[in-house]
Amino acid sequence: MSRRRIKNSKKHGSARQKESTKESTQKRQEISFEELKSIVARAKDNPLSSEDLSKLDAAVDTLGVLTRELEAKGASIQRLRRLIFGPRTEKTSKVLGDEKNAENSDKKNGEAAADADSLEKVSDKSGAGNEGEPQIDKPKRKGHGRRGSKEYTGAKRCKVDHATLKHGDPCPECGDGKVYRQKEPKVLVRVTGVAPIDATVYELEKLRCNLCGEVFTAKAPDGVGEQKYDNRAAAMIALLKYGCGTPFNRLAKLEENLGIPLPASTQWELVQPSAYKMVPVLNTLIRLAAQGEILHNDDTLGRILKLEGIRNGPYVIDDDGIDKKRTGIFTSGIVSILGGYRIALFFTSRKHAGENLETVLKLRAEGLGPPIQMSDGLNRNTKGEVETIETECNCHSRRKYVEVVKSFPDEVETVLNQYQIVYKNDDETKKLGMSDDERLAYHQEHSGPIMADLEKYLRSALDEHKVEPNSSLGDAIRYTLDHWIKLTMFLKIPGAPLDNNICERAMKKAILHRKNAYFFRTKNGAFVGDLFMTLIHTTELNDENPFEYLVALLDNADRLAQEPECWMPWNFRETLATLESNKNL
Repeated sequence: MSRRRIKNSKKHGSARQKESTKESTQKRQEISFEELKSIVARAKDNPLSSEDLSKLDAAVDTLGVLTRELEAKGASIQRLRRLIFGPRTEKTSKVLGDEKNAENSDKKNGEAAADADSLEKVSDKSGAGNEGEPQIDKPKRKGHGRRGSKEYTGAKRCKVDHATLKHGDPCPECGDGKVYRQKEPKVLVRVTGVAPIDATVYELEKLRCNLCGEVFTAKAPDGVGEQKYDNRAAAMIALLKYGCGTPFNRLAKLEENLGIPLPASTQWELVQPSAYKMVPVLNTLIRLAAQGEILHNDDTLGRILKLEGIRNGPYVIDDDGIDKKRTGIFTSGIVSILGGYRIALFFTSRKHAGENLETVLKLRAEGLGPPIQMSDGLNRNTKGEVETIETECNCHSRRKYVEVVKSFPDEVETVLNQYQIVYKNDDETKKLGMSDDERLAYHQEHSGPIMADLEKYLRSALDEHKVEPNSSLGDAIRYTLDHWIKLTMFLKIPGAPLDNNICERAMKKAILHRKNAYFFRTKNGAFVGDLFMTLIHTTELNDENPFEYLVALLDNADRLAQEPECWMPWNFRETLATLESNKNL
């Protein structure tokens, strides 16, 4: 590290530490621009009240933070960019900069050139090629090919027989042989555009007797039913709204353009009662999640306009007992690993993620030991009186170095390379299908020395004053060392995960909905949203089709109320098959 860098770090270190301490003690306030303008207008005529002074002071502090972020170099501007534009990829090859990428690119190009030369020699020997030029089949890059026909699982399958030939007929070409059906047919995929919600208008003929006046009306086709909206329409609306983040008004506009009126109020009238039919399934998922071996949890900001309304179900998380002074609303995400199944739960209330996890774990069977809990380093994720084996996310620790790579490229490269080896080791355990005990032994042998070297490197950087403790890199190192025990639990406990990424990905459902719909109107609306996000994402985590799952639940609402455990995302198809076989008996 250069002397100039150390000098500058010392100059600004104490100031940054004071500022960060001040920011951490301040409470978040939601203040609109119009409210600030009204406070300024009142200040012209009368002295400001204590409440107005508090809001104005918070606005000035916010402006100061943004100004410092804009003026600062390196980490601060990186954090501001992430705040405005969202996170970018954090792959080591991307983080370390263009020089490393250029070296890797040159190396790959050299290898490709050598391969091309060898292919050219082989081609010359065999005499292949057009006009003396060798033909080189370049390998396709991963992720850049066309999707195979087998991936169109929701498409209709139509078998087309040959118009003039059938299996075993004489060959029309040679006349001597016979034609036989090939194992793999030729496949054509044709994709057409349809409306998300379709409609059919049945015009039933009416006949009237000119003498007695009796009217005779044609019967509707079988299966049409009496209801205007069927379960598939309700399932599609719920999937678009809570699975894809499409607001009711936006879907209403789209459907209107397609000639099928579907007002936002009608969509809600379909979705709300559908959610109530699925409450037994939600309660069963929560109960099963409490029995999981590993529970990931995290939360993000939410918004409910009116903290009123009802919450259905005996196990539904509510914010009873929370101090009324707590005005913040959060959407908590919990992902439970139960054997080979994964359950994602969402709860929007004034409770933090740790408090929601505590309520869920109260349903845990007494004979089970404490589960492994994975979260980041925030205290609100571990609040509660239930016993868990706490582990923390290595990605959160790694990200703090990614944010300061511009100011400390050499030091960050060392840390990221160490983490890269550990994650490659973890990928290897997944590829080999190791058990929890085998994975632990593998990490202890291959990742243990890497993490020990990393700890030694970080401690020596601070103890030997190679890094200014109050610098942004010093903050990252202190975070890692302060949380070292929980960060390295994967070297001590069988099955302990490396990071909380599965829960971070689950939270994107709630974030996507928040970005597009902004808020829930009442607690009841939040409950409906949480229920559908829980069912949709749990189905996705278990590699099932969420639309078909929601339709199956709605079509069998009476049955799932009696046996909800038979209608989980991983066994509902077996239940449907059993019902179908019983019909045929």
